[in-house]
Amino acid sequence: MAHRPLLSRREFIRTLTATGALVVAGRWAGGDPASAGEDRSAVYLVEDCPVHDGRLRHCGIDALFDLLAATGLRLYRSESEHPWAGPAGIVARDDVVLIKVNCQWKCRGTTNTDVLQGLIYRMLQHPDGFSGEVVIFENGQGQGSFDGRPHAWGSYSAWPEIDNGIHVNAEKETLLTVDYLVNTIFKNDPVSACLLDPIRGTFISGSDHTTDGYRRVADVSYPCFTSAGGHRIELREGLWNGSGFDGNLKLINLPVLKTHGGTGITGALKHCYGILSMADGYTDIRHYSQAGVQCGKMISLVRAPDLNILDCIWVSPKSLSGYPPSATYRADTLLAGTDPVALDYFAAKHVLLPLGGSPAGEHDPDRFAGLRDHLRGASDFINLNGGINGQMTATGDDRIELFSASAAMPADTPGSSAGGGGGCFIGTAAGSL
Repeated sequence: MAHRPLLSRREFIRTLTATGALVVAGRWAGGDPASAGEDRSAVYLVEDCPVHDGRLRHCGIDALFDLLAATGLRLYRSESEHPWAGPAGIVARDDVVLIKVNCQWKCRGTTNTDVLQGLIYRMLQHPDGFSGEVVIFENGQGQGSFDGRPHAWGSYSAWPEIDNGIHVNAEKETLLTVDYLVNTIFKNDPVSACLLDPIRGTFISGSDHTTDGYRRVADVSYPCFTSAGGHRIELREGLWNGSGFDGNLKLINLPVLKTHGGTGITGALKHCYGILSMADGYTDIRHYSQAGVQCGKMISLVRAPDLNILDCIWVSPKSLSGYPPSATYRADTLLAGTDPVALDYFAAKHVLLPLGGSPAGEHDPDRFAGLRDHLRGASDFINLNGGINGQMTATGDDRIELFSASAAMPADTPGSSAGGGGGCFIGTAAGSL
């Protein structure tokens, strides 16, 4: 990866007996290893993801969950002996899991559906048996699509074959749409999708638990809708059960990393713009005087994602639309964390910025005012409101702990450490900034 020359690591090595993985820890230049702790945000990095082979599992996703587990963050909430399970895990067997994707664009401008498929597959593989529902959702603000044909403001009109056809961000770019995942691949599973564009102009009261629409809080808004599986989802409050709210609602944020004018990048923070409704009357301040603050309000006043996974299999350092191919770069990388501010800082500085190109100056979170203010605005609002589960958000290399892994897939392997879905060879390393 292009960011590696920027690293200056102080390393130590130990062996994880549970997985047999080699773990390496270090820190970015300027950091003090002795001061690592609660004042730092963890960023999880998986590199060298192999080209996806079409199987249900995704080697990069599996390597990511191996890495999270090796550092104490478990995917599954369970008492089972599964290597990704623990009593404080993220997803319980009966949870409704919302996965926020970007489907406002085509090509590499949208979330990678190979990654999405691998994520859904692992949700369904819960060691206690999965009895909840996985719900893919997006608000493309009138431009979104789950069939691979978004309007996207005419951004592909210069290429008629692209403009008029289905082109998604996957190895099978004319096939693996969200609709195909739901209606074909996971047809017999509790997996559904909800495109919020049609209800973005419908605003409901706090006592309305029937109408699909949006509810306002401060100067942001959030969706309330009934899923195909019959779950009444009210994003801020939880799952309406007829007389009150249940807490078994989880949110996983799955944006694609790319350039964006004004804020410098689209990443984990700006992905909130596909949750709120632009029809709520506050479009102007989001572009861009209060871009970060608005994202911070969504996280603090509505709901913080339980996990952010930043899709960097393909990144678009030169084009918001992810096209033409010359404007994109195959990074074969996934990033994750619970702090979206730290995640976006790291991704901008150490993934996009080193790739250069005409917008490169806007990818520098230390120097470009638009991106710096975007991150700072979100961070300040979140931290003034108690952080994320009590953890303060962070920017700057010296306030980020990095845990890294490498995923690879040789021709003959018996299976990943988690098992199932075909083999992945996963070598794990962990480090801190």
